[in-house]
Amino acid sequence: MARSEPGPLGYVVKRYPRFSETFIVNEILAHERAGVPVHIFALRRVNETHFQSILSQVRSPVTYIPDSIPKVDVFWAALNAARAELPDLWAAIEKLGPSEALDVHQAVALALKVRQLGISHLHAHFGTVATTVARLAARFANLSYTFTAHAKDIFHTEVDTAALRTKLGDAASVVTVSDFNVAWIGEHYGAVPVRRIYNGLNLEAFPYRSPEDRPPQILAVGRLVEKKGFDTLVEACAVLRDRGVPFTCTIIGEGPLRDALAGNVENYGLAGQVTLAGNRPQSDVIAALQGAAVFAAPCVLAGDGDRDGLPTVLVEAMALGTPCVSTDVTGIPELVRDGETGLLVPQSDLIALAGALARLLGDAGLRLQLATNARRLIQTDFDVDRNAADLRSIFREVGASRTEPWRIAS
Repeated sequence: MARSEPGPLGYVVKRYPRFSETFIVNEILAHERAGVPVHIFALRRVNETHFQSILSQVRSPVTYIPDSIPKVDVFWAALNAARAELPDLWAAIEKLGPSEALDVHQAVALALKVRQLGISHLHAHFGTVATTVARLAARFANLSYTFTAHAKDIFHTEVDTAALRTKLGDAASVVTVSDFNVAWIGEHYGAVPVRRIYNGLNLEAFPYRSPEDRPPQILAVGRLVEKKGFDTLVEACAVLRDRGVPFTCTIIGEGPLRDALAGNVENYGLAGQVTLAGNRPQSDVIAALQGAAVFAAPCVLAGDGDRDGLPTVLVEAMALGTPCVSTDVTGIPELVRDGETGLLVPQSDLIALAGALARLLGDAGLRLQLATNARRLIQTDFDVDRNAADLRSIFREVGASRTEPWRIAS
């Protein structure tokens, strides 16, 4: 007998769409392919000017929750009016403890909307404001909620650990994107129901191609921020140049460190070999990955505690057959298994990075071996349709465990 799918899902995100969050879009599209209705709720206005073409495939409706606080009398009048649909509202507000006015305002609006739409469950991405509001709204509307924790939302030094502990404890279940994250959350927050589900890809959109006959092109993709380690990559390129290794390097992405990186390229005399290409649509990134001999992801632990969880672009590169060099940061070794599915080097080690890049640039047989193993791993563990189905099984379990409506504990 086929498993029944959960009812309409509410996906809560801070902003939608965002250029760098294709992993959320991939997940929503997988739900849509399975015939599961999804409604997207965004809590902040869009603040980007470029968007990925994959967004055109999304059919799920989007509701933008008002993100400004009304005047005090209007705010309280709205809360009083909401009691007709949310009878436990005042008890919930009292039991849930201190909350920001904007969070409460948005949560009430969200709770009313999910009641109107018949949403059966709320799932948020990132354990920050999206989960804050989803948690409140779920209590107001008497629903369950889950969330996916990624990286900055759990590692950054500015994370409110007390608030995150509450969200972890209150959620019906928590998902995160690597085994490293599962262990880290357990170590820092104790026994909470955390499960690992990798961010996946629609593998039909990422066909494998052999890397044997590619030109000596190094590619890197990501925001130009400290945790990506692109300063080390530029320095490693200088080492390659000095060793006489033929190569070109393209870094796709934008961010606050662009000027500093451009200065490094100039200072090392690499203007003819290293290009900062800016943001590019996903179709261009895929084409660049298919043409590169090596993909470099020299991730580091940033000074503010920020770090990558498990970069989706690494998964994309490996799916396409591009051999990868990365570092032993967070969950990356679960994907880039040194000598098996890619090469790992210590973070910030420019000599080791240069050596690994040179090794792959000069050895077509090694590129093929690593790429073949990597594609096999991606097919096994990173198929978004399979992983989204695993996520929906959690939603079903959550629903099945609720024998009666959840009321705020007294």
